[in-house]
Parts: sequence; structure tokens; C-alpha cells
Amino acid sequence: MFLNCPFTVMLKIPKFAKNLQSFLEIPAFAVFPTGFNRFCNDTAFNDKNGSDSGTEWERLLKPFDLPELRASLVRITPYQLCRLFALPLDVPTSMELFQWAGTQKGYCHVFDVYYMLIDKLGAAGEFKTIDSLLMQMKQEGIVFRESLFIVIMKHYGRALFPGKATRLLFDMRGVYSCEPTFRSYNVVLDVLLAGNCPKVVPNVFYDMLSKGISPTIYTYGVVMKALCLVNEVDSAYALLRDMMKHGCVPNAVVYQTLIHALSKIGRVDETLKLLEAMLFMGCIPDMDTLNDVIHGLCKMLRIHEAANLVDRMQGFTPNSFTYGVLMHGFCRMGKVDEARVLLNRVPEPNVLLFNTLINGYVSRGQLDEAKAVMHESISMGCVPDIFTYNALILGLCKKGYMVSALELIDEMQIKGCEPNVITYTILIDWFCKKGRLEEAWNVLDEMTAKGLALNTVGYNCLISALCKGGKVLDALNMFGDMSSKGCKPDIFTFNSLIYGLCKVDKFEKALELYQGMLLEGVIANTVTYNTLIHAFLKRGEIQEALKLVRDMFFRGCPLDEITYNGLIKASCRTGNIEQGLAWFEQMMSKGVNPSNNISFNILINGFCRTGNVQGALQFLRNMKYRGLKPDIVTYNSLINGLCKMGHGQEALKHFDKLHVEGICPDSITYNTLISWYCKEGMFDDAYLLLNRGVNSGFIPNDVTWYILARNFTKDRDQEFWTLFEE
Repeated sequence: MFLNCPFTVMLKIPKFAKNLQSFLEIPAFAVFPTGFNRFCNDTAFNDKNGSDSGTEWERLLKPFDLPELRASLVRITPYQLCRLFALPLDVPTSMELFQWAGTQKGYCHVFDVYYMLIDKLGAAGEFKTIDSLLMQMKQEGIVFRESLFIVIMKHYGRALFPGKATRLLFDMRGVYSCEPTFRSYNVVLDVLLAGNCPKVVPNVFYDMLSKGISPTIYTYGVVMKALCLVNEVDSAYALLRDMMKHGCVPNAVVYQTLIHALSKIGRVDETLKLLEAMLFMGCIPDMDTLNDVIHGLCKMLRIHEAANLVDRMQGFTPNSFTYGVLMHGFCRMGKVDEARVLLNRVPEPNVLLFNTLINGYVSRGQLDEAKAVMHESISMGCVPDIFTYNALILGLCKKGYMVSALELIDEMQIKGCEPNVITYTILIDWFCKKGRLEEAWNVLDEMTAKGLALNTVGYNCLISALCKGGKVLDALNMFGDMSSKGCKPDIFTFNSLIYGLCKVDKFEKALELYQGMLLEGVIANTVTYNTLIHAFLKRGEIQEALKLVRDMFFRGCPLDEITYNGLIKASCRTGNIEQGLAWFEQMMSKGVNPSNNISFNILINGFCRTGNVQGALQFLRNMKYRGLKPDIVTYNSLINGLCKMGHGQEALKHFDKLHVEGICPDSITYNTLISWYCKEGMFDDAYLLLNRGVNSGFIPNDVTWYILARNFTKDRDQEFWTLFEE
């Protein structure tokens, strides 16, 4: 049957110097595991004289049948078969040659034949056939060599089958009686890393150690890189110390891997130590490694250390990335002029470096300097790009120069730089912030006319402005338009709408939107809950607010100071001071430390409103014990409470404490005490306190004059009726 099946050989070499018979008779060496040289290097296949004997090859091999081959080749040897496999034959042809050769009387396939054929099959992705051949080799008693498994593993890696490569490694000893060495393990570790399986790499590495196979420096480099990729930087760092036990001295690749990983997570001091160790060991870092250290220092705002490191590293020429990182660091620290000095040191500055400097000046509001940098970049042949113009437009908008921003857009278009979505979004955002919605709509119309669609940020700007302006229905319509155009709303979109709905007392719709956002896959945050909780508390619906608080706890959303202050205030308003104190203690126990005295002042005011002045005084002492300094609001609440309870003299003592503690009394302080003096009929004392306040810079307001006029008039009326009765 086989004799009657002619088959085609795929040849890409058009001409050959010898016919097949002479090729098989000429001794040559191919690159096989046994040391053959690749046949392509043989002069028999690299005839540069352009002989026409290629027609003989075509007659024999394109196509050919076995009778003719047998007539041409009396007998094929394993060596000759390997030479044939070195030709660019397709897989079916190679397999038929392999099977035909095996039918020859007295012929046995050798390891080299299997190696060449399996290599060809691996390149073609014929892994099932490879498995069959491995079993055939085992049945024929051929001794396996590690080189065969290595080539198969590499083919598995190229085909993105890291799991199969690992499985083959573990089968080498048990199934094929071939002991793997560090070479096999290194190949599999490489395959796993390239196949995006870094979590498996340590397992293979520890299996290697358990088998008593000593890793090489290359092994450690691969394992460290894998550990760093899965954020196991400490484990990778520990391997640096473990290397010495196995006689491995760290090389530049090992140090660079660790420095890059440590720099990425902000462990700058350790990167500096590693850099010093690297230099001490004679390993020369490359520019990328130095940039990692410099970038890490700049992220920690240790800019001068980074600059000194650049100066200290002799023999290294900083590249544009180095200068860009340093300049960005200086700009973040507000030292934009120093960044400008650094720019002057750059041999060939690019537009990115100029943009960094322009952004720095814009962030500090120095628009004239930013424009000067842009003109300087133009004079040096750097054409401003969209990022340059967007930075300047943002700066103009922040200053309120909206007309100038629009003029700059016209200018950039004249110069061939078209505004993008970000450009228009900046304008829309700032027109909305200025309350100039009509102009924001005009920008949107221009943007749409140019075929540009709003992004989520742009929609959020408009929706937020509409909600703040009470135009919630328009905001909801825009929300619907946003969804219909495939623009996914985010947490800011929902928070703006919920705020707007609560503002116009549409609580049911706000709750409906809150529930709908969860279905959209948008997770509510603290701002969302605070908006709803405060809306319910304002309406006095404390139980509904508490339901949302429980929902926050259930979903792992942290309560912040705003949440707690709302709950404390609501409790105090209803006279439940104990509950307010409980919320306060929970806030402190959760590590939410008050950023100001609002929480304390709410509770002190609550104590005073319920007539518990002693509780307020005790809480004031507690406040001082916690390291917080009372402010004027604290004392005003306390003084007001004491006056209402008839403890005016005690209130005056606290009034005198204000001067000792460096707190300036305000109109509420004076008005409270003047009112108390008047109620007690102590008009002279009220007049003296007023004079004292005026001399200290207090300016009486309408309330002050109302208190005085009302009480003095009331007193004169009483005197008149007393005289009339007499």
C-alpha cells in the first residue's frame, strides 16, 4: 500500500549542487545532539556557481515515489535519514520517510533520528505525535538523553503550553528514566515565566532543591523575577542570601531585578543598599537600573539625593527619562525653577521634558513662565503637542481666563494641532465650575460637530453642575443619554445624581438609583452613603439612616468623620447624648481621629442644650486630655450653656480663659454675655463689656444693637410705669 502512495516534499531551496545520491554519499555533519553539523553549511547545498543540477533534486523529491527512491538509494542509513530530516521537508513527508526507513531489513532507528524528527514535529506543533514517538523510543529500548526533553520543553513554551512542559519535566525521571539536571529546570522555569505562570515558578524551584540539584545563577535570576511579579519581593530578597550557599555569586541581572521591584513599591533605602552592594561586587548597573533608583527617590520627594546620585555615577550619561524623572520631582516639590536649570543641562531636550516644565509652572499658577517655556521649546525645534496646549488651557481656566483659553484653542488649530476630548473636557469642567452652563453647552456643541464624543469625565462635569443648580431632571436625561451612547457611568456620576435628588427631596428616586448602581457593578463609597444618611437625618428618619449605616458595615465601606459627625449631631438633637457619646467612642476606636473640633463641639453643645453643663465641662477636660485644643466654637457653646443655666459668673471665667489660651472672642461670644448681663439687669456691666470688646477690635453687629436696644427700651418702659404708678 505504501509503495503506491507518492508524496510531496516541500522544498524552499531552488538549486542544489549535487543529486540526492551524491548528497547521501558525501560525509557531512549536522547539528544533532551527537555533534553533527547542520547540513545547510555543507558545500554540497550551497553551490554559489548556480549549477542547473537542481532539476535532478526536483525529479527525485518533488514529487517522488518510493520505487524511484529505492532505485536511487540501495539502502538508507540513520545518518542519511538525519541528513534528509535536515532538509525543509514537511511533516507528512518526514513521517513517511521515517516509517519507510524503519521497514528496511536490519535497520534500527537511533536517538539522533528521533531527535531530528521530534524537533521538526515540535516546530509544527505536532505534540500528540511526539508523545507517540516517545513511547516508541521507550519500547525500542533507546536510551533517553536530556537534550531531547529540553528541545520538546522549548517547543511547548513557544506553543504557550507551560503546563505540559512542567509535566514532561516531572515525567523525565519516573517515566523515561532520564535524570533532569539544572538545564531542564532552567528551561521549564523560563517557559513558565514567559507563559505568564510566575506563581508556579517557586514550586518548580523548590522541587529542584528537594531533588538535590544545585541551581545556577540563571535559575536564581528567573525565580527572583517570578517572585517579584507576584509581589513576593521579600522572598526574592531572601534568595539573594541563599545564593551563596549554593556557590552562586549575584550578577548584574539579579541585582537589577531586585532593585526594580523594590523601587516599584517605594522601598528606596533598600534599593540604595543593593546598588552599593552591586558596585562593590563589581557589577556594572545599566541606565535602566539607575533610573529605577532615581525614580524611587523622586517618588519619595528625595529629589536632591537623586540628583546627587546622578552626579556621583561616573561614566553614565543620563538619558531623557533620567532628566524627566528629576524634573518631575522638582516640579512636585514646587521647585520649578530648579527643574528649569536642569533642563538647560539636557543636550537634546524633547517635547516631553518641556511639557513637564510647563505643567510645573501651570500647577503653581505661573502662566507667564509656562508660556515662555513653550516659546523656548519652539525656538529649539520642539513643536508643542496636544499635551502642551492642554496644560496651558488648564492653567488659563484655573485663573479664570476662559476667553484666553478659547483663543488658545483657535491658535493651536491654526498651527495644525487639533483639540481632543481632554481639551474640550477641561473647558466644560471649568465653565461648569464657574456656573456658566450655557457656555459649557456651546463647547459641547462644537465638540460634537467635530465628531468627538463626551467621555465619562465630561458627562460627570455636566451632571454635577446640573444637580448643584437644582436641574435634576436635566441631569437624569443626560444620564440616560450617557448610557445610550455606551459611556459607562462611574461612582462620581451616581454620587452627583443622588446628591441632586436628595437636594430636591426626591429620596425614593435617590434610593432607587443607589440600588440600581449596584446592579451596574458600581460599588457605593463613603460619599454615597454620607449623602443618603445625612438626607435621612435631616428629615429626622434616624432608623432609615441607621439601616444605611449597617449596610456600610456589611459591605466593608468605612465610616468617616462626616458620617460619625452626622450621627452624633442627630443623637444630640434628639437629646440622646449617651448615644452621641457611643458614636464618638466608636469613631475613636476605629482610628477615625477628628481632623478638627467639630465632633467635640457637637457633643459640648448637646450637653449644654440638655442642661448638663457639668457633663460639658467634663467632656472639655477629656478633650484637652486627648490632645485637642478647644476653639472659639467650643467656648461659645459652653458659655451659652452656662448663661442659660444662670451660671453667668462661671461663663465669665471661661471668657477670661480665652485670652490666656490665645483665642479671640467673636461676635457670638460678646452677644451671649451682653445678653446675659442685660437679662440680669446689669446694664453697666454690659456697657463695659461692649467697650472692652470694641477696644479689642470687636465690631458690634445687628444682633448686638438689637440686644442692647431691646433691653434698654424694656428697662426705660419699666421705669416709666413705676413713676406713673407713684
